[in-house]
Amino acid sequence: MSEAIKNETTEMAVASGYSAIANMDFLAEAMNDDCAGLDFKFDRIKIPSGGMTAFEVPSEDGEGSDLVKEIEAVILYSHPANSYYTEAYKGGSNPPDCGSFDGITGTGTPGGICKNCPFNQFGSGEGKSKACKNRRMLYLLRENEIFPLTLNLPTGSLKGFTKYVQTLLARGKRPNQVVTKISLRKAASASGIDFSQAVFKVVRSLDAAEQKNIDAMADQMKDYASGLTTAAMVEDNPFVDAETGEIIEPLK
Repeated sequence: MSEAIKNETTEMAVASGYSAIANMDFLAEAMNDDCAGLDFKFDRIKIPSGGMTAFEVPSEDGEGSDLVKEIEAVILYSHPANSYYTEAYKGGSNPPDCGSFDGITGTGTPGGICKNCPFNQFGSGEGKSKACKNRRMLYLLRENEIFPLTLNLPTGSLKGFTKYVQTLLARGKRPNQVVTKISLRKAASASGIDFSQAVFKVVRSLDAAEQKNIDAMADQMKDYASGLTTAAMVEDNPFVDAETGEIIEPLK
């Protein structure tokens, strides 16, 4: 095979990576028609407790989950997902007393400006932690899929994600302009509690055709996130933030 044919074949393979979202009209119609009246929510990827290094990803049949060591996807959009409970979680599907999806203004009790809130200061929770749990919601689109998955990053993974985004920006890239590989490594908190920490790495940049489709999808995710309320921070079977011991309530 000549070098020219090899290059053309490679370029075609790369360009087709996110071709599944090329028809944005289909997606919009599906959201409006097929999902109308349904309690629609994006499937969630879960980070396990105890320092395990495999994600829990919904299986294709929707009846269970598979353990996956690595996830390759485009980070369409991300935003803060802060939540504060006046009393310790006692079970049931209860939204937080106060929540924020922009990290700036909290809605509920006490509400107000997040940076000035006494519950958003270190030492206000157990040990040196915050009473308000600061997390970040990521909307991930995997290759050849139409609907994104959500990943709720706990406190222990925020520093690594921040560094990753800063590195991309320094190279003139945004998270939704590259394919990212996300894996887990075992880490320990200051109090010696093992937890799973997300690690981010660039796989490749998107080409122009892919980027056009991804930009349209990212806009849809921004619109979706703008309509979230604290009621969206509820799950029937919440799981535990292994770093802080606090209950994590993933967004719907």
